[in-house]
Amino acid sequence: MRHFVNILLVILFLSACVPQTASPAANSQPSAGTQQTDIRLPVGYIPNVQFTPLYVAIEKGYFSDEGLNVTLDYSMETDNVALVGAGTLPFAIVSGEQVLLGRAQGLPITYVLAWYQEYPVGVVAKAEENIRVPADLKGKKVGIPVLYGASYIGFRALIDYAGLKEGDLTLSTIGYNQVEALVSGQQQAGVIYVTNEPVQLEAEGYDIDVIRVADYVHLVSNGLITNEQTARENPELVKAMVRAVLKGIEDTMNDPDEAYEISKKYVEALAEADESVQAVQKEVLMTSIELYKSDHIGYSDPQAWENMQQVMLNMGLLSEPVALEQAFSNDFLPEEYLP
Repeated sequence: MRHFVNILLVILFLSACVPQTASPAANSQPSAGTQQTDIRLPVGYIPNVQFTPLYVAIEKGYFSDEGLNVTLDYSMETDNVALVGAGTLPFAIVSGEQVLLGRAQGLPITYVLAWYQEYPVGVVAKAEENIRVPADLKGKKVGIPVLYGASYIGFRALIDYAGLKEGDLTLSTIGYNQVEALVSGQQQAGVIYVTNEPVQLEAEGYDIDVIRVADYVHLVSNGLITNEQTARENPELVKAMVRAVLKGIEDTMNDPDEAYEISKKYVEALAEADESVQAVQKEVLMTSIELYKSDHIGYSDPQAWENMQQVMLNMGLLSEPVALEQAFSNDFLPEEYLP
């Protein structure tokens, strides 16, 4: 709950100190061949191959073709939600649960492009533990990075599916040390991102089982948000941003080798890493690409939003339902991306 309080404090500060017109992007019309509109895009994590589609969109000129000069900002996700909600920034990359938490706190944010079509969280265990389906977690020692955010949402969705409660297992907060905790035997299972820790464990020669949230519950994952003012007053800006990101995603899916080479320019020390590290990072990208895939890239599935809201209500993170028709929109997608 500290994170929700932090959001409110940021909003109050911004309301007192920064006018809604502080973001030049919110009042600019992007078009190719005109002056570029500066966009600071928070992504919520350190430079990493998981952001390769954005690196591709920058490097191949997809943003600049739309009249956008995009700079990636590796900041904390909850702050980014508050900044976009306050109108200080026009866009951010965030996960679906943060949108619902923000809307519940009165933040006028809207999710306008679904980047990940499958939820990236899961549970991993060494094969010897015989943890292969959610029900197998009963009575086990499970490590989780933190008790909030996408990891916690995904974990709760899995045990809810199995009819379990947290008291049916031993859940420990261990930070982002899941690999070490499993290898050392401190934990029997770990809540992870399926694109990361399982790849590391397999690279180290461990035989593992992965329980993917996406195989049991369809939830909303990472995507692009804006605020209601930008969407209302400058829809062409939102459409331009959406088009550029979509092109980056498509190019990454169509030519992963080229995309990975591009990412080396943006991820510190990646180009100089040894072959084993390169192999792991390439596999992280390939696993991530599997989560992007869909017949309708960028499209938000209304059922995924219903599912996400129900999980959060069950967890007590939401006291009442929010208006989902305001939380997300497919109106800014090009027509060919719609069902």
